[in-house]
Amino acid sequence: MATLVHPSEALFGGEKPFPLIPACEHFAGSEKLILKALSLQDSIGPVFDITCDCEDGAASGQEREHAEMIVRVLNSEANKHKMAGARIHDYTHPSWKLDIDILVAGAGQVLSYITIPKCTDIAQAKEMIAYIQKVAKFSGIEREIPVHILVETHGALKQVHEIAKLPWLQVLDFGLMDFVSAHHGAIPASAMRSPGQFEHRLLARAKAEVVAAALANGVVPAHNVTLDLKNVETTQSDACRARNEFGFLRMWSIYPTQIQAIVDAMKPNYDEVLDAANILVAAQDVNWGPIQYAGELHDRATYRYFWEVLQKAKLTGVAISDEAQKRFF
Repeated sequence: MATLVHPSEALFGGEKPFPLIPACEHFAGSEKLILKALSLQDSIGPVFDITCDCEDGAASGQEREHAEMIVRVLNSEANKHKMAGARIHDYTHPSWKLDIDILVAGAGQVLSYITIPKCTDIAQAKEMIAYIQKVAKFSGIEREIPVHILVETHGALKQVHEIAKLPWLQVLDFGLMDFVSAHHGAIPASAMRSPGQFEHRLLARAKAEVVAAALANGVVPAHNVTLDLKNVETTQSDACRARNEFGFLRMWSIYPTQIQAIVDAMKPNYDEVLDAANILVAAQDVNWGPIQYAGELHDRATYRYFWEVLQKAKLTGVAISDEAQKRFF
């Protein structure tokens, strides 16, 4: 029997595959909350990333100590799944280079990503990414450290298609609250919540632009938080609308109960996962030539789609058939 070719080798032919990362990103500022999040990650499974927050987490004057704490925690046994990144201070803050110096030199091998907030111009993003690359090289870190950029200013939105082309970029995040505040009262506070955040025309336009720019450049678009911390149904509804109406593939969490709601809303449908597994198994058996499945023709174009469905199912904990599990994972 001929050797079966894995879909990652058969379907992309040198093209960069789309980054497949968890659909939920949970923010934690203090050491206590970071450790709690890491414990939760271990108990419910590696279905979400954790963002250790320097920007809003560090008390004024304690920036160095806060970054060093994050390095210590990320290098500890508590970080079992190595699925945690960090948000640094913005370009105008005197500590942004210090954040990078400490985080990259101290935890560059395990840091899942670095999030850059509040860029008002692409030149700022370029300079910050170049500094991350410089510190990584100086520290002997050979891997690319994925970069996430927050689009939450007029300037960033205006240049979002160019920002999406920057090196090492993995995610474009939409920052709702700062974006609304930047409109000087022209957008009401009610638009920071649902349904206004999806229906106000300035916000709908901004979200659609972020998603379009991200997807056109092989970058994951990530949706803003839900302010309602206690109502799980609100979070799940927001995640469903973000995913199905705007095309966001990831969403922020700021409270532990929001995590599972986001994962559930963003994960693929079980029936589609079942079809994806059956189609890919049959395709692999004929070395990725065309097949018929349930009366429909499938070829490499649809195989690519279903391979991503299967990988997303794996990331979000959706059951995958034993045969597909054995062949592809």
